[in-house]
Amino acid sequence: MKTAKNIYFASDFHLGLPSFEKGIDREKLVVAWLDSIKHDASEIFLVGDIFDFWYEYKYVIPKGFTRFQGKIAELTDSGIPVHFFTGNHDVWMFNYFPKELGVSVHSQPIVREFNGKRFLIGHGDGLGKGDNGYKLLKGIFTSKVLQWLFSRLHPNFAMWLGNGWSVNSRYSKEIAHKFRGESELITRYARWELEQKSNYQFFVFGHWHSPVVYPLTSNETLVLLGDWIVSNTYAKWDGENLELLHFNINCQSELISKR
Repeated sequence: MKTAKNIYFASDFHLGLPSFEKGIDREKLVVAWLDSIKHDASEIFLVGDIFDFWYEYKYVIPKGFTRFQGKIAELTDSGIPVHFFTGNHDVWMFNYFPKELGVSVHSQPIVREFNGKRFLIGHGDGLGKGDNGYKLLKGIFTSKVLQWLFSRLHPNFAMWLGNGWSVNSRYSKEIAHKFRGESELITRYARWELEQKSNYQFFVFGHWHSPVVYPLTSNETLVLLGDWIVSNTYAKWDGENLELLHFNINCQSELISKR
């Protein structure tokens, strides 16, 4: 009898980067990882930038990613809840995944409690003070007016334009980001939350492309999930401990850090 007890977190697959043809091996590796955890997963959180570019028309979605979408449908059909968070590269994700694949889509961080521990889960971009240029850009891209105008473009041109912008954005290029501890915006945001007496034991974010388990206090921890461009990392919560693991090309998991 299957015992589903683990909760899994991963982010920043950037499927489609730098091109569909060159990204297919990464898609296959992600599918292999999902296949490896389906036997004991009680819930899966995919925490943003799953695609390097995504835009949904009313009747059209980006070409490709068939293996990945099929695996997600298999997981949700088997009763495993799957959560997608919109990141800065797939912010234009609307209702296709909930309707077609049965996933829950979140555009903002959410709070969940697992075995008495409170988790704040989100992509991690644009939180707290600072990075005003990025926040302005994100505000533009989440504008309903801009989305309406973009949807007036022919899909062939729109996908070419969107993929070109995404590949050349500075966030695509920051794939070897080195975590800088207390000077990071995300660390300062987590500490600000704690100063507000927010009762979170774990802050789980993507976006930063750094696989990190960073103790904020003896009881609170910042977890950055890394990416699947360089590190191929994910987190697992077993009800007592949170582990950060690396999934290698041989489809085996290796422990990086634990909290």
